[in-house]
This record gives sequence, C-alpha cells and structure tokens, in this order.
Amino acid sequence: MEKAFFDQDNNDNSLDRVDGRLKVTGAATYAAEYQLPNVTHAVLVTSTIAKGRITSLDSKLAEQAPGVLAVISHVNSPGVPAYGSSPAMPQRATLGTPLRVFHDNLIYFSGQPVAVIVADTWQRAEFAASLVKVQYEKEPHQTNLEANLSRAALPANVQRDKNSRYHDYDRGNPEELNTAAVKIEATYKIPTEHHNPLEPHAIIAHWEAPDKLTLYDKTQVIKGTQGNLARAFKLPLENVKVQAKFIGGAFGSGIRVWPHVMAATLAAKKVQRPVKLVLPRELMFTSVGSRPETIQHITMGATKDGKLTTITHEAVAHTSTYEEHTERTILATRMLYDCPHVSTRYRLVNLDVNTPTWMRGPGEVTGVYALESAMDELAYALQMDPLELRRRNHADSDPEKNLPWSSKSLKECYAKGAAHFGWHKRNPEPRSMRQGQMLVGYGMASSTFGVHRNYAKSRAVFQADGKVIVQSATSDIGPGTGTAMTRIAADTLSLSPAFIRFDLGESTLPDAPGQTGSTTVSSVGSAVKVACEALKQKLLQLAVNTPNSTLYNTNPADLSVEQGRIFKTGNPATGVTYTEILKQNNLPQLEVTEESKPGAEWQKYSMSAFGAHFVEVHVNPTTGEVRVKRVVTCAGVGKVINHKTARSQSIGGVVGGIGMALTEESVMDHRFGRYVTGDFANYHVPVHVDIPPIDVFFIDEHDPHVNPVGAKGLGEIAIVGVAAAVANAVFQATGKRIRDLPITPDKLI
Repeated sequence: MEKAFFDQDNNDNSLDRVDGRLKVTGAATYAAEYQLPNVTHAVLVTSTIAKGRITSLDSKLAEQAPGVLAVISHVNSPGVPAYGSSPAMPQRATLGTPLRVFHDNLIYFSGQPVAVIVADTWQRAEFAASLVKVQYEKEPHQTNLEANLSRAALPANVQRDKNSRYHDYDRGNPEELNTAAVKIEATYKIPTEHHNPLEPHAIIAHWEAPDKLTLYDKTQVIKGTQGNLARAFKLPLENVKVQAKFIGGAFGSGIRVWPHVMAATLAAKKVQRPVKLVLPRELMFTSVGSRPETIQHITMGATKDGKLTTITHEAVAHTSTYEEHTERTILATRMLYDCPHVSTRYRLVNLDVNTPTWMRGPGEVTGVYALESAMDELAYALQMDPLELRRRNHADSDPEKNLPWSSKSLKECYAKGAAHFGWHKRNPEPRSMRQGQMLVGYGMASSTFGVHRNYAKSRAVFQADGKVIVQSATSDIGPGTGTAMTRIAADTLSLSPAFIRFDLGESTLPDAPGQTGSTTVSSVGSAVKVACEALKQKLLQLAVNTPNSTLYNTNPADLSVEQGRIFKTGNPATGVTYTEILKQNNLPQLEVTEESKPGAEWQKYSMSAFGAHFVEVHVNPTTGEVRVKRVVTCAGVGKVINHKTARSQSIGGVVGGIGMALTEESVMDHRFGRYVTGDFANYHVPVHVDIPPIDVFFIDEHDPHVNPVGAKGLGEIAIVGVAAAVANAVFQATGKRIRDLPITPDKLI
C-alpha cells in the first residue's frame, strides 16, 4: 500500500502542504470570495459574430432594469489612457496589439466582450445583459486552420528578431533522408484545447482613489499584472496592488491580462465601487486563451541498426489576427536525440479567434507528441524495441547547442521506469496481447522540458519569538509553492519547518516572476535560499561579535548550525540559539532582502529536465473504448525539494496527458466561428474512473549548475510525452495508428 504513494528509493520525509488545512476547510480565500463593502456585480455581453463591426448597441432596456448601475461599452467607456482616444473611423489593430477593450466597434472573434453590465446583484446583472441588443455588420471570417494552411507564414516577430529560435533550422544536410535505409513519414494533429481549471477566472476591481487601483485577480503573474495595469492606466506602479493568494488551478490560462480584467477595471472606474466579475464556464472557452491547434509533419530516416540519420519536423499552428502566439513546438526535435541531419520549420496562421496562450507543457507537449509518435513508428519499421531505439540514439551532449548537459539522467529514467513497469513482458506484435476480451497495449515515450530561471527577490525576517517570515510576490496555481519554499527556508536555516511562514500572492512583496514554465522553484526558490543564507550569516556574525555570547570571537568557519542553534563544530554544548542572539543584541527582529538571477553558467551548459513514461492500455475491440490501466513515470529533475508534492505534480501531469490523448477537444463550428464545446458535458476532461494507478519515480540528481537549489522544475515535464505514450500503447494494442488527437472510439472501430 505504501509503495503506491511514495517512491521508496527517496527515503521520503516530505512536508504536508502548508496551506492544505486552509483549502480543505474552506478558509482559503479565492479571487471572487473577498468581501468588500458596496461590492457590485458584472456580467459580460459578448459578440455573436467572429468578424465585423458593431453598427448599433441598444442598452436602454438594460439601463432601466432593476438594480442596474451602468452599461459600459465602446459608446461610453471611461477609456484606457494607454489606448489613446477612440478613432472616428477605426482601423483594425496591427499585428502585435493586444485587444483594446471597449475602444472601438471592431470585432475580432466570437465571444469578444462588447459591453459589461454592472448591477447590485449578479442575477440582476445577468438579466440586464439579456436585454442588450447589438447589431453587426458581418465580414467573412476564417477560423479553420486546415482550410488556411496556404496562408501559413513565419511569424513577423520572429522575422524581426534575428536571434529567435523559431527561424528555419538546418543541421547537416536534410537531403540525406533520401539515402536512409529505413524511413517513415507522418502527419500529426492536435486540436485546440482549453485549460478549464476547476476555478473559473474571476476578478474584483476596486479603485480606492482616482489614482489607486486594487485587484483581487486569478493571475499566475502578480507583478506582471501589476505592471500591465499600471502602464495601461498610466499609474505609478506602487499605486496598483494585485492580490492572488489562492488560485484554483490555471495551467497557463492566468499568465496574461485578459479582456475581462480590463472590462472589470473599466466598470469599477465608471461606477466608483468595487466590481466583481466571474466568467461562466462557457466564456472560459472564448476569453482566456487555449492550446493552439497544431498540424505537424515529421519524416525520419535511420540505418538498419536503428541509428537516426535524419529528422525533419514542420509545425503549423493558429494564432489571432491581432497577436502572434509562438510556442517551442519544434525545439525538442533539435536536442532530444543524437541525429546528424535535422531540419525544423515553424509557421503560424492568423485566424479570427481569441489569442491562444501557453497551456501546461507549452510547445514541448505538442512537439514531443509528434516526435515520440514518429519514433514509435520508426521502431516498428525497424522491427526494433521502441525503448532500445531511444537508447541507441541517446544524446550524450546537446547536439543543437554543442554544449555539455549540466546533468542528464534519461538513461536511468528509462531503466527505472521500464523495470517497475515490466516492459520486458511486452509482446511487440500489435494485437497480440489480451486480457479476456480486451486488447492490451504497452507504450512508452521520452519527456523533456528546458530549465528556465528568472530574476527574483525574497525577504527573510527572523523574529524574536523564533519564527521566520519569508516573502516573495510569487503565486501558487496548485503545485504547492508555499510548501516548497518553506522546505527550502527551513533546510537553509537549519530550522524546523514549523517555525517558517512563507508569504506570497501580493504585489507589495519582493519581486518575483510569474508561475510559468516550471520556473518557480528555480527562480523564487533560489531567491529564498540566498536570502535565508544571508540571514543565517548575519546571525553567525552576531554570535561571534557579541561580547556576552558563548561564541564570542569564534571563527565562523568553526561553527555549525542545527535546529536554530549555533555551536562550535564537534562541541554542541557550547552554543547559542537564534533567539538568544537577538535578545543579547536587543533586536526585535533581523531582516534581509536578497535577489537571485541567472549567471554565466547558462553559456557553459545546456540545461534540461528529462524523463520517461510507460503506459498500459486496454481497448475494447467491439466498441473502441480505450482505458488506461496503469502508468509508470520517472523523471530526472535535479533536486526534488518535497517528494509528496512533487509526486502530486507528476500525477497531475499524467492526468492532463491522458486527457490530451483520449478526450480533450474544443470543437469549432466554422460556420459561425464559435466553439460549440462550452461546458464539461461537451468538453471531456478525465474524471476519477478514467485515471489508473500512477507510480511516480524520480532520479534525484545533483546539479550544481542550474541554480542555488539545484532544482530543474517539474510542472511541465510531467505531461510532456504522456499523450504519445498512450497513443503508442493504443497502436500496439490495436494495430491502428491514430495520429489525430484525441483517440476517440469512432477512430478505432
């Protein structure tokens, strides 16, 4: 029983979630739950066409409805200073311009906010919204990626940046494919997918004064949201406060400031009262981005003994007509395997939809699905074990950057995962394994995600009562940020975690990057470590410089610290506690603020996390139903800070990968340019019955190069490759290669 919960190799002594009790008792306060005096409620009116312009907007009935305080649209918006004045004859925004809410009468996508109703209750606002009559002049829209592939182009922002990694890439001579002994060619498709966290997006906007704005927002990027709103409304940065202490999942949807945030902020400015706006589930499909639909074409060549000679990888994704959203879809292909001839191409198609955004494992999860599916196809063409093919093409150094890895344990992940899964029991022949009437399939895939680190600051305060407060303006969308930071602080200060309190979720705290790209522990964790290290050094200096201290004039190099007590190494009897040091110096507290940022090590090493997933599926040959029966996942992610929460992150990633492979798809009715999947009845996310036992293992690497804490990040790599492993298992079970996700029963029967 215990093995199902912990990897026994790690000698786990994990912390429970420091905020767990608050969450399970309902004491945690989410964005829409803050209680402000005189709060009002807002409901959006959204466009019913995908492209065109508003010719009239009749809000008279809505304005006269009970409880309505205002109806705000482009007709009467108080305006966003950064937008400038509304033009008499508006022109469509140039590429790279975020949507300007209520600035003019132009429509860029179906579901675009065209008005916001503010009333004293949500029910009254909802009713009034139904009374707003909008008429449009329609223009022909384009929302179909496949029908517009001829318009695919290198992104304009890439063309302007000569250093962009999205430029066409060639290593060696891709024409060598023609001479390959064995080759495969295939096209893989991923539909648009929407994030759909349990908590929908919500905001309370409050102008405390004409030049002071406070937002309670569901955002992953607290300082970024603060800066964005300060620039938009031309306010001093310190006059904008953003709070997001608890977030009920986001998966990337909370990375940027979306139109509903601006709508609520404008509404609050108009009515001069706090305004609460909560997106209904339907608007989660039109208002806060998505994983872009992507079509990928891969060719692979190899020698007869399975050595890769050539890979070409072309990807086309959709974006909006007013912004370019780019992802790292083709980048893993350049570095995951040792291959002399590699070519990648990346293109975008501008469509009349809301701008896509990053979704857990952005780029890599899309690109590695195609790459690892192609590797499986090549293995079958070679009549070789798919795991052995990957081992033979292991990249001992980064073949793209020509740099050594800071650390890499992919081979160990293969070995450990395969052993625990029982990969050796696999019969390679498709449709050869059965359990009763069910077809059984085994599939596997590699996983990778780059190590990223950003500038961050942290404050550490030691108080006279022995407690330590550590602070940084980071956020937590669910992985357990507070728990990880508490662990880092406790280990650095040699204190029990019970004495540590980590504050996050407020823009008034020291600078921190957003919780994106698996960077939080790498960035904020490093800042916490250096701040706590500096605090410890201050305490050591006080201990040896205080005349009435038992350690007076001792060389700091001869001191040790354990459980908040400093003593001479080898002589624990001669010591002093942290609290005694403060008391001896009449100090109510001791405080430090430190920053952490990447250094020259990034020019010396290539830094990535690696892993492997092993999946067993059962397929009903009559109905085409696919059930994932078990998963073994193993990752090398540097130092694992807290195994319990790390395991939870890994499970979450696997669940997302199963959904990507088997159920998730946002369906667009191209006649109207509108998604018809607007709820959980039509957009299918995995539920409890869909998820099997998941065994999680880690290779706890020592990597002194990535950052001060030695952690590479786990949030993204947990999902990268899972969809491919499931798809590969389905092929082995059925003999049918499904390259167009999700793998639904109709594609198998």
